[in-house]
Amino acid sequence: MKPKLTWIKKTVAVSVSIIAAVIILAILFISPIAKYLIQKYDVKYTGREIKLDWIYVNPFTGYIHINDLKIYEVKSDSVFFSADGLSANLEMHKLFSKTYELSELTLTKPIGVISQNISAFNFDDLITRFTSQDSLPKKITEPLHFNILGIKIKEGTFYYYERSIPVSYSIKEVNIETEGKTWNVDTLLAKFSLISGIGSGVMKGDITLNLKSLDYRFAVLASKFDLSVLQQYLKDISYYGNLKANFDADVKAKGNFTNSEDIDAKGYLSLNDFHFGKNKTEDYASFKKLVISAKELSPKNKKYSFDSLSLMQPYFKYELYDHLDNLQYMFGKKGQKVVEAKATSGNTNFLFQIADYVKTLAKNFFKSNYKINRLAIYKADMRYVDYSLSEKFEASASELNVFADSIEKSDKWVDLTFRTQLKPYGKASLDLSINPKDSSDFTIKYHLSELSAAMFNPYLITYTSFPLDRGTIELKGNWHVNNGIIQSNNHFIVLDPRITKRAKGDGAKYVPLKLFMFFIRERGNVIDYEIPITGNLKNPKFKLKDVFLDALTNLFVKPVTIPYRTEVRNIENEIENAFSISWEMRKNSLQPKQEKFINELLKYLKNDSKASLTITPVLYAEKEKEYILFFEAKKMFYIATTKGNKEKLTKEDTVSIERISVKDSVFIHYLNKHVGKEMLFTTQSKCEKLVGINQINSLLNKLRLDRKKVFTAYFSKEELANKVKFMPGHNAVPYNGFSFYKIAYSGEWPEDLRRAYNKMADLNNESPRKKFNREREQNRKLLQAR
Repeated sequence: MKPKLTWIKKTVAVSVSIIAAVIILAILFISPIAKYLIQKYDVKYTGREIKLDWIYVNPFTGYIHINDLKIYEVKSDSVFFSADGLSANLEMHKLFSKTYELSELTLTKPIGVISQNISAFNFDDLITRFTSQDSLPKKITEPLHFNILGIKIKEGTFYYYERSIPVSYSIKEVNIETEGKTWNVDTLLAKFSLISGIGSGVMKGDITLNLKSLDYRFAVLASKFDLSVLQQYLKDISYYGNLKANFDADVKAKGNFTNSEDIDAKGYLSLNDFHFGKNKTEDYASFKKLVISAKELSPKNKKYSFDSLSLMQPYFKYELYDHLDNLQYMFGKKGQKVVEAKATSGNTNFLFQIADYVKTLAKNFFKSNYKINRLAIYKADMRYVDYSLSEKFEASASELNVFADSIEKSDKWVDLTFRTQLKPYGKASLDLSINPKDSSDFTIKYHLSELSAAMFNPYLITYTSFPLDRGTIELKGNWHVNNGIIQSNNHFIVLDPRITKRAKGDGAKYVPLKLFMFFIRERGNVIDYEIPITGNLKNPKFKLKDVFLDALTNLFVKPVTIPYRTEVRNIENEIENAFSISWEMRKNSLQPKQEKFINELLKYLKNDSKASLTITPVLYAEKEKEYILFFEAKKMFYIATTKGNKEKLTKEDTVSIERISVKDSVFIHYLNKHVGKEMLFTTQSKCEKLVGINQINSLLNKLRLDRKKVFTAYFSKEELANKVKFMPGHNAVPYNGFSFYKIAYSGEWPEDLRRAYNKMADLNNESPRKKFNREREQNRKLLQAR
């Protein structure tokens, strides 16, 4: 028995050894063989070269691991896809049941590159190769089943390039995990997380996709996700510009990929730190935050329910130039650059895709069931700058707030309020009630007040040659619009307008404004007109007949307008017992009647040993700089073209320089020639480039010192300089539109001195309220006498 048992043991041992040897040899040799076959037949079967460091294949367990995998672009040494490691587990026992199942597929640190050129992608060849008829089995007697389970992507990085625009973008630290898909189930569920490859930002969430019906459901959380990639798309539709933003999101949605309107979404979306403009330092539009909180957003079902829509600290600047404006310079005349980009790259430019999708979401909004619990705009800043005039005009609405609560289609009326401060001076308010079912039914009550008439001097100088040195504008009205039919009343008032001397300079149109004022002003130096507007929204009619009749009445009657229909509000910088002397732009000399007033001051200082003056200079630095800038640039032009580059100028030369229009075509040609190819759109910026900002600041400082020297000379001559104290002064936009010296007299102003001041017919800063009260008293006495 023992020999037989020994023989059996030997046989088993030999058999086990042979099997083990076969397994070991299979494992040892099949891996290098697999690597050899992959690299030999890679191009033949995939069309691409494949390289790898090493591969481990276990034919008995079905486990495969590839280390340092690289797949190259077609006929290129550029890598299309790579991974530090690829691991898969093939269920070998299921092969006998015609089922191919990967129970685990893991990619470690994969790097993928997607490249697009209009409609062509760098993976189109793979799709064509593996979906062609040649790649399919010729005869299938029994169905084959494919299962891919336990898919994991760890710390991936993926790059996207759009060659035609061009655009470069990436995402990194991409982690995706899914249970996978079996052959008899159409739904795929995956969880993901990633980081923006440009700037900062994290995004994570989950998505469920039906591969057959293309129905989807997703939930996404994003935090400060950078949208700097949009800057690259902007270059496609504009000649220049800068765009940046980031967003936060907590959104849940479901829908279908085949129908963009088939979406039902809810959640929170916040677009943050948005900046759009000429460059990184100059914005045309921006806002701190746009928040959209939606309860239900369903274009297909025509339901739009928002908890809130709010825009925080929006900013917008519109600049008008001699040719076009800031937006048309960026996007082409009438948006020509956008039209061209739409025709060539409309399907690939993400900005167009966003615009189209927003358009889809907003489709039929007003015909749908909508509700907005809270609509708000906080601290908006809207600016308008006109460089097309002989000098710059700028105005803005700051601290603008708009509020509306409970906007709902079922409501009969929706109320909206608008409040803002106007700069440099003024206030504006608007109350709107609108029918949400019919936007042609609404009422508006508006009121603009405390506007300085002098702020409109750039227009007055350009179109009449005469600026104002005093005046307060008020405009208010009520509109009732029913089915588009307008019934409105608009009340326009100018209190105490006063014209100063004609501005020099060729190019400005001449209108006899003083004669014009004689017709339109009423007693008490007030312009006061009702201007009804009727008709419909498409064709409004201005009833100017009443204005002409009032002007005709003023010619013969000049009625006493008591009481006035408005009152002048407190003006900034108004101080009791304070007078002022204004300076002409870029001048350091006083006018004759200003000198007479100073002589009256000297008399009182001599007669009153305790009297003294405190002078506070208020410099309109921005406007003074502009005047200096224009003169110096025109001087350089004048010397170069008429003086043979000799800088010595006569008084007649100075007058000639002042009369040169800054819009003169020869002067503009001179500027363009000397500033080079820099992107300068305004005459001001070209002059600054020519003259130099340091030179302008130096001349402005010299002007300030020269004015002080001229003013103090009157008092030094009479040995009264010790009674005049100069304060440091400050820069501001004066209400009367000119730099001035504010004069404070110790004690109460003597009545004779007040009368002398009122007779001073120069640019001055007398309070409109004081003049209003004074003339109202005069009119009261006149009526009593009658």
